[in-house]
Amino acid sequence: MSMKKEWKRVQDDGTTIFRTCAWSPPGEHPVGWGMELTVDAEGNLIKVEGDKEHPIYQGRLNATGLDLVEYVNHPDRIIYPMKRAREDRGKDKWERITWDEAYDIIEKNVKEIKAKYGARSIMVHGGTGREAVMYSYPLAFSVLQTPNYCYSQSGWSCYGPRTTVSDFILGAGYPEIDYAGFFEQRYDDPQYVVPDYIVCWGKAPLASNPDGLHGHALVDLMKRGTRIICIDPRITWLGCREGNWTIQIKPQTDTCLALGLINIIVKEDLYDHDFVENWCYGFDELAERAAEFPVDYVSEVTWIPEDQILELARYLGTHHPGAMAWGLAIDQQSNGIQAGHAILALAAITGNLDVPGGLTVGAPNSFMGKWRMDSRQFVAEEDWAQRIGAEEYPALAYTHATTHPDVTLDVLETGEPYQIHMSWFNSTNLIAPTNSAQPHRWYEALKKVDFAVCTDLFMTPTAMAFADVFLPLSAFPEHDGIVLPHYGRNSVFLGCMNKASKRGECKSDLEIDLELGKRLNPEGWPYDSVEDFFDSLLVPEYGFTFDDLRQIGCYQPSYTYKKYEKGMLRPDGEPGFNTVTGKVELYSIVYEAWGEDPLPYFEKPRWDETSHPELAEEYPLIMTTGARDYASFHSEHRQLAQMREITPWPVVEIHSETAARYGIEEGDWVEIESPFGKAREKAHITDIIDPRVVHTRHGWWYPEQDGEEPNLFGVWKSNINELLPHKEIGKLGFGAPYKGVMCDIKKVDGLSD
Repeated sequence: MSMKKEWKRVQDDGTTIFRTCAWSPPGEHPVGWGMELTVDAEGNLIKVEGDKEHPIYQGRLNATGLDLVEYVNHPDRIIYPMKRAREDRGKDKWERITWDEAYDIIEKNVKEIKAKYGARSIMVHGGTGREAVMYSYPLAFSVLQTPNYCYSQSGWSCYGPRTTVSDFILGAGYPEIDYAGFFEQRYDDPQYVVPDYIVCWGKAPLASNPDGLHGHALVDLMKRGTRIICIDPRITWLGCREGNWTIQIKPQTDTCLALGLINIIVKEDLYDHDFVENWCYGFDELAERAAEFPVDYVSEVTWIPEDQILELARYLGTHHPGAMAWGLAIDQQSNGIQAGHAILALAAITGNLDVPGGLTVGAPNSFMGKWRMDSRQFVAEEDWAQRIGAEEYPALAYTHATTHPDVTLDVLETGEPYQIHMSWFNSTNLIAPTNSAQPHRWYEALKKVDFAVCTDLFMTPTAMAFADVFLPLSAFPEHDGIVLPHYGRNSVFLGCMNKASKRGECKSDLEIDLELGKRLNPEGWPYDSVEDFFDSLLVPEYGFTFDDLRQIGCYQPSYTYKKYEKGMLRPDGEPGFNTVTGKVELYSIVYEAWGEDPLPYFEKPRWDETSHPELAEEYPLIMTTGARDYASFHSEHRQLAQMREITPWPVVEIHSETAARYGIEEGDWVEIESPFGKAREKAHITDIIDPRVVHTRHGWWYPEQDGEEPNLFGVWKSNINELLPHKEIGKLGFGAPYKGVMCDIKKVDGLSD
């Protein structure tokens, strides 16, 4: 169904209203907020409202979306290309240049570095969430023609592990809770069944709106009787609503709980016999493994009372349908692949895969994802074979076509097996991180590269530290584009981003790829325009053009349940799942081929009192981090007055008993220290966490401070990722302990000494 209003409406007062579906920048997952943007006669964005016609959002917006006018029009935005001399890195000595001059400098350096050191000596560093994730790969593969695209998060610990588990265990894209997003009538569609429960396992959808789960949908479903069960070290707003349920778990013990729940469900015969017998492989082996997790042991490991574990298992086994929204916390542990495997196994044996009100199952990749991967054809096979980390961690290299992040840092530091001579920082503030563990080590290593480019909207610590050329990115109201929730792996809609406003000479990631690609690899960029590019992808897949999508506004594909029965998940058209066995692999043939245990297993946390008892007295607490904030997207939005009013400082949450023991009061500055580093944040005293746990905020820097080295906008003062270890990852190369490292705290006088 097309939206009723036109996508562009001129008003009597000379303003124009543009309909759009948001992605980014500013930072956001690809959830596609429906917006109406009002632009004045000079092309300035002056007003933002939710689009009530949007079938998913129906006029609702998040805090950062509502603050879009401040973001887009901020006086500190970089709106022209700039350069500086290499010897001036770290100094605010930028010179404005034209785009042609910028491209000339980049082209000259790329060609010289390729001729002297080979294309593999160039590396593209990509960030998280932003629209750039669709265009960073082809920037590396099809523009610069290097095999080395790096997402620098230790263990690739964001989304990647979950998609890998889904690919290997289901042969499918991201399994997402069914909130009727595919249907025009939404919850009233006759095919749909309201879930009896939704488990938010290490996930906070209201604050994060993660990837393709629109947080407000859970509130909609609560009103229709769905019970929300939150498994989390912290008590969340959702978890404490009337009728909902919080299971407060020790950080990094999720696999133990999941296997314990499977054990109870199997032993008490609460599983779905029909689905298990017909569509699951390895059930007996899984049951045998789960039997190693009796309830008393699980309770001891996870800190969850035995009666709660039993009650939860019986609830999951007797209530249908239900869905599991597994979150970032599953990825951010060394045992994360196994946690994800066990959680999917729970969903499978309780009969909640690809059924109304359960978990929807998407294709492994979308039309844009396929194009993104196809762009690697322009990398020489010899270079592709030498991609960093591919030999050591082939499972990660195979599934994500990137370098291994931890091995990348090793290579940058040692120059072995080869040196990196050029870096391109593509929408990533790498040293004020969402991602990089031990960011100071990345900082020291990256300073050595011969030439560096940064694309962003604001001057960041990363750009100030490394870049020789700065290319200014447009915000999403300033360019055309397409947004697909879950990056196409399970998209409830296809949204159109319509260019509405303009600032300076900013360009989109796609425009930069296209224009620079025509210079460096014209064979890979045969498109005459951005619209021509989108038409080349949309027409074969959907039968309509980008202009058609403008008129439609938000395209909702149809959805068929129980596709495994109808031969719709396999390329050969046979019933089943697109795996080696044709079934949900509770026992994974692919894991076995990679040399990994084919069954989920529990590995105790790498850095807590159980693994390092000798450090327990020095570091008696467990630090978890990374919870979403309504006023920021990772390290973004720190310049915005309205967002800083909501969250002015990084906060460490401390239980009242713990705070009293340490002599810490509300608002005190606190230094958090782990065996790996220190950072300072302000204390918030709260009983939503266990007295043995503290929760910290990530991605903090201070745009109001001196930007030049050594301060770099105060990037080292509250840099919580300094407390995380390097290369404490799972056997396949995935997962790192972002959500659980032993630490201690103390009261200090201020942000810095």
